[in-house]
Amino acid sequence: MSRWESAEGSPIPLGASWIESENAYNFAIYSKHAEKVALVFFGDDLVTPVYRYEFEYLRNKTGPIWHCRIPDAALAGATLYAYQIDGPTPGPGFEWHTFDPEKVLLDPYARDVHFSPSFDREAARRPGSNWGRAPLSVLDSRESPFDWQDDAPVRHQSDLIIYEMHVRGFTHRENSGVAPEHRGTFAGIIDKIPYLQQLGVTAIELMPVFQFDPQEDNYWGYMPLSFFAPHDAYCVNPESRHQHLEFCGMVQALHRAGIEVILDVVYNHTCEGDERGPTYSFKGIDSTTYYLMTGKRDSPFANYSGTGNTMHTSNRAVRQLILDSLRYWTRELHVDGFRFDLASVFTRNSDGSINTEDPALFGQIAADPDLADVRLIAEPWDAAGAYHLGRLFPGFRWMQWNGAYRDTLQRFVKSDPGMVWDLMTRLYGSSDLFPDDRKHALRPFQSINYITSHDGFTLYDLVSYSHKQNWANGHENTDGHDEFSWNCGWEGTRDVPAPVQRLRQRQVRNFFTLLMLSAGVPMFRMGDEFLQTQGGNNNPYNQDNETSWLDWSRWEENAETFRFFQQMIAFRKSHPSLARAHFWREDVRWYGVGRYPDLSRDSRTLAFCLHGASAGDRDIYAMINAYWEPLEFGIHEGAPGDWRRVVDTSLPSPDEIVHESHAPVVRSRSYRVPGRSVVVLVRR
Repeated sequence: MSRWESAEGSPIPLGASWIESENAYNFAIYSKHAEKVALVFFGDDLVTPVYRYEFEYLRNKTGPIWHCRIPDAALAGATLYAYQIDGPTPGPGFEWHTFDPEKVLLDPYARDVHFSPSFDREAARRPGSNWGRAPLSVLDSRESPFDWQDDAPVRHQSDLIIYEMHVRGFTHRENSGVAPEHRGTFAGIIDKIPYLQQLGVTAIELMPVFQFDPQEDNYWGYMPLSFFAPHDAYCVNPESRHQHLEFCGMVQALHRAGIEVILDVVYNHTCEGDERGPTYSFKGIDSTTYYLMTGKRDSPFANYSGTGNTMHTSNRAVRQLILDSLRYWTRELHVDGFRFDLASVFTRNSDGSINTEDPALFGQIAADPDLADVRLIAEPWDAAGAYHLGRLFPGFRWMQWNGAYRDTLQRFVKSDPGMVWDLMTRLYGSSDLFPDDRKHALRPFQSINYITSHDGFTLYDLVSYSHKQNWANGHENTDGHDEFSWNCGWEGTRDVPAPVQRLRQRQVRNFFTLLMLSAGVPMFRMGDEFLQTQGGNNNPYNQDNETSWLDWSRWEENAETFRFFQQMIAFRKSHPSLARAHFWREDVRWYGVGRYPDLSRDSRTLAFCLHGASAGDRDIYAMINAYWEPLEFGIHEGAPGDWRRVVDTSLPSPDEIVHESHAPVVRSRSYRVPGRSVVVLVRR
């Protein structure tokens, strides 16, 4: 068997792999419908190959996998490679092939991607040759792999607090305080680890770091080119051709600081778009395998992602690609978890219908031992109406972005009517969505609670703009009223009257206090802790400029807000009863201004007492007033003098939050809660 593989190659593993014993490379690629396959290898000249290998289907093909074994000596020092593939022309129905034998194609399993100085997206969009202008696959290094030393996975539980971050936007500004060459890179995050520790977050969730098209109008990174390669522009040395090593250095440094690394991953579509988009890889390899097709000649690519194409995850070859990618980032790059963009796409059958009973990808992930202890987070919807939040989601152990939590908290804090019952449910852990009954047995920590994320206003803009101020093609485009935001009486961030600014700061504190008091896992976006603004732009996906880059001068300007976030995070960590593995059940008592909660439409108040004895904790009493006038809340548990006031969001800093050991004692049976304020007491 070894002699056959030495001569003809092996169909496993897919991609390029170095065979040390033979001083040779093995190549394998899946293309069910290909009729001709060739490999071309390049040195410094990216137009003239140093070696070309033509596959013979009788020798170099096993089922749908084309494979070969090439001695290193034959490659004449080549460091880059690409495929050329030919096959049938577009056919009727779902057989919509897009083969172009003149194109050079990126290996889907490439660990690093190289772009030539002449790289041209338009060459990939036009029929015909893209030689010298295409992204190329880097041959796997034969050098020693990254030295992980004693690195081990990090896994937080009750103290899990997620900080959503964009690699470039986090440190790209000159005032970020990192070395100039580190700005906007993985190394820049390393430089900011002391800041993350000071803030108190225990996990970072990186917006997409998969390699994406550098010439596409795409700052966020949600248009991946490769599922294996880190984005080269996030590296100090993007020309190194070993970008994964810089990524590994960041992960190792974060682990040493006790911080989890979670990746926002996009497996539901690619940057190749629809029939008008570029052909970089999958389209030219076998479009009917990798993408869902409509059967329509004028619009052949199904679009459940909102970006022109949808990965065909009901196809076993695509599922293998995704599983192999997850294993690679976990085993080789030591990532701790993944947040899956538009995860409901994975329930789509080949005809676009939905299968929530037993979609194969979820079953394969659940059964994979390499992924057994990896954190899995879903965005439980897609762009075409599939919505599987909570018990509707087919991955039983997955955590999920809770859009219902976001909407309820935004509406309640801005004083919308009829929200008290919903607020109770969200604070409790969204048991309506994640029921712990005998049938479902779900947990509150499966709810990822958030007020804001990359997708929407910043927290400060949420309280500063009632209208979206989005930009398109360099021109301002006011998109109209936003039903969930409220400007506190003054639109925008210029010339803000002092009373309005104080109210905005209080509203931000209200949001964050409720987030930290809620059962479930809290997440917030970078910069919210110092009132980062995007000028009212709630969708800056293409704004690679000062709209999206963190302005670190605001950290100094809004030090009081940063301190409040820092102290509220510390408060949550010190009270494990808030973040239990199970719902609060009989340990919580709900109140209002009076002894009973007011659930009427006009009510905007709620109070609760969380008893902590069963969790080895002290009791917490919270009073929440979203009404615009002060109200006298009764304290319906304990006696006068039993409670200390730790938080009152209406007070000026530093009195708005104080350490429990120094908190003033409440010597009355009631507390006057100012309008639009939250008060938190802790039993002595």
